[in-house]
Amino acid sequence: MTITKAVILFVLAAVAEIGGAWLVWQAVREDKAWWWAALGVVALGVVALGAYGFIAALQPDANFGRVLAAYGGVFIAGSLTWGMIFDKFSPDRWDVTGALICLLGVSVIMFAPRPA
Repeated sequence: MTITKAVILFVLAAVAEIGGAWLVWQAVREDKAWWWAALGVVALGVVALGAYGFIAALQPDANFGRVLAAYGGVFIAGSLTWGMIFDKFSPDRWDVTGALICLLGVSVIMFAPRPA
């Protein structure tokens, strides 16, 4: 259950953070209305980062640095996935390889056996 909980919490954090950044991107780069950026700033600045603070604190591992470092790999893979879903982005083999390396790093950081 600990691994499942950690994965669910990482996914929730990624959705919140990437979603806010995507809204700003849409306004600035894709000519969406200004309020998309405003919504993204509010979502990213207030909701996402606030939510991430709580989500990170709920992780089973008690080490802040470890949890935040591992989340970096989840953010990378999540960003590519978000682009595929919402922007019809097609990652190339190097994108996929890099994301898999990052997720392997997440697994090592979070789930490697450690002495009690």
